[in-house]
Amino acid sequence: MTFLPLLPWPVVLVMLAAALAAVWWNPPGGGAPGETPGRHGRLTAAAVLLAVAALRPALPGASADAMATNLNVYFVVDTTSSMVAEDYGWQRPRLEGVRSDVLAIAAALPGARYGIVTFDADARVRLPLTTDTTALEAAVETLAPEPSEFSHGSSVSEANERLAALLETADQRHPDRGRIVFYMGDGEQTATGEPAPFTLAPGLVQGGAVLGYGTSQGGRMKGTLSRYGANSDYIRDPSTGEDAVSVIDESMLRRLAQQLGVGYLHRGAGESVDGLVAGIDPARFGTAEEKERAAARAREELSWVALLGVAGLGAWELGGAAATLLRSRRPEVRT
Repeated sequence: MTFLPLLPWPVVLVMLAAALAAVWWNPPGGGAPGETPGRHGRLTAAAVLLAVAALRPALPGASADAMATNLNVYFVVDTTSSMVAEDYGWQRPRLEGVRSDVLAIAAALPGARYGIVTFDADARVRLPLTTDTTALEAAVETLAPEPSEFSHGSSVSEANERLAALLETADQRHPDRGRIVFYMGDGEQTATGEPAPFTLAPGLVQGGAVLGYGTSQGGRMKGTLSRYGANSDYIRDPSTGEDAVSVIDESMLRRLAQQLGVGYLHRGAGESVDGLVAGIDPARFGTAEEKERAAARAREELSWVALLGVAGLGAWELGGAAATLLRSRRPEVRT
């Protein structure tokens, strides 16, 4: 059992002692009207129950859910055509692995604020920060790659400016709130030249990982039109006339991880996300006020039981007073 007093416990004890002294100043049978042993017992019990309620007893529980509310979790998702390459699990598109991992990470960090940034030829905020898991699920389910007929190459660091703006704004508004970034992609650079590095200010990213999807053998990609699955034909390599094959570039992903200041992990079908969130300590983040509110939410409050007892005793006293008043107003019967 834990306690979270409304006032320092010595003050509560002093107030309890004062209340008991007032109750017993005129002991039962001392001549004062209404001072019966039963009434003194009820008033004593009410004073003790109020003191117990002021100490706010509770059973511990759901601390992880509450403390995680001090986290902002950003998912930076590659939505280029290569993310539908069929080498995730049993010849499934890589994007399915991304969807699965986003939802699993969110479930492992309940109560956090989640946001999604996607990038292909451009970077977009698909989901602003929200605690609404229904909105997160909807955004994840509708993640789709860019239409392949409009794909003209993309940079693996396309989201740099958009992500930096989000992190800087969050740092200015809520500097004590944790900022966690999960970059999810295959590392395939299709734009001309070397990608520009991520140039985030030190300290903006406080945890997370770069997650890689795909294999060194690679996978074929079905063409996409307005939405995923709209075209059943595989994308052709114009230089060979054969089906194009996308291969993961883990060296590039490790370089991005170093730029972001996080670790790199390859992701396969069915793998747990426990290792991804194990190093995230929600207790590090949040102001004293936020942590106090979180601590309150992390407890199964029992003070209501004491207050219910006080209410019952109060109802007893009111009923007794009403009965006494009725008796006093009843006309006296003369014989």
